[in-house]
Amino acid sequence: MHLAAVAAHKEVPFYQPQGRECEIFEAAFRRRLPVLLKGPTGCGKTRFVAHMAAKLNLPLDTIACHDDLAAADLTGRYLIKNDETVWSDGPLTRAVRRGGICYLDEVVEARKDVTVVLHPLTDDRRILPLDRTGETLHAPDDFMLVISYNPGYQSVLKTLKPSTRQRFVAISFDYPNAEAETEIVARESGLAAGACAQLVRLAGRLRALKGQDLEEGASTRLLVACASLMADGMKRDEAIEATLIEPLTDDFDVRAGLRDLAQVTLG
Repeated sequence: MHLAAVAAHKEVPFYQPQGRECEIFEAAFRRRLPVLLKGPTGCGKTRFVAHMAAKLNLPLDTIACHDDLAAADLTGRYLIKNDETVWSDGPLTRAVRRGGICYLDEVVEARKDVTVVLHPLTDDRRILPLDRTGETLHAPDDFMLVISYNPGYQSVLKTLKPSTRQRFVAISFDYPNAEAETEIVARESGLAAGACAQLVRLAGRLRALKGQDLEEGASTRLLVACASLMADGMKRDEAIEATLIEPLTDDFDVRAGLRDLAQVTLG
C-alpha cells in the first residue's frame, strides 16, 4: 500500500504552532534535510513530530533513546529463529527501506556509536551502510530523520557535538505563552478554560524555580494531566499534588514549599 494511503486513515494530532516551525519542517522535508528539535521536557516536541507526520501522510517510527541504546538496536542484528541465523532489521533500517519519518527522542541519552551511524544519513549521500549484511541502503525521497534533545537538562558529558548539530536544520521549542498554553490544556483535557488558566499561572511560578529548587519546571504535558484529573472529578489540590508536585521532586521540604506556592498562587 502507498505510504499516503497508509496514513490517510490517521487523524492529525492536535498541535498549536508557536511560530513557523511547521513551515520550516515542511521545507526541510521537501529538500530532504534532517531536523533537530531542541527544547525542555514536555513542551510539545514529540506531539509536533506526530502532527507533522500525519499532516505529511508519512508513517512515523519513534525511538525513545536511553543509556543502553546502541547502534545495533537501530540498524538490526542477526537472530536465531528455527535453528537458523537470520537478519532482523532495526527500526532505523526499516524506516530507511520503507520511507517515512524516523524520530529519535532525546538522542544524547543513547550511546555514542548511535550518532556515528546517523551521520551518513544526514548529508547529501543519505545512505545507511549495514556492515553486517554488506548492504548500503539509499534513503528514499520520503524518508526523513528527526532527532530531539533537551539542551538545558543535559550535562557536559551528554550533549551533541558541533559536528553533529551542524548536520541538521534546528528548531527551538519552549513552553507556549500563557494564552496559547491555556487553550492547549483546555482542548486536551476538557477542563474549563478559566480553571486551565489558573494551572498555567501556577506552572509559570514553578518554572521560575528551575535551576534553584527544581531541576525542571512543570511541563505542558503535566498541566494536561492535572487538568484531565480535575475534569474527571478529582479535587484541584489532589490533582496538583499528583501531577505538579510529586513528579517534580522527591525532596520533602521542596514539596512542602511547592504546596505553599500553589496555595498562594491559586488561593
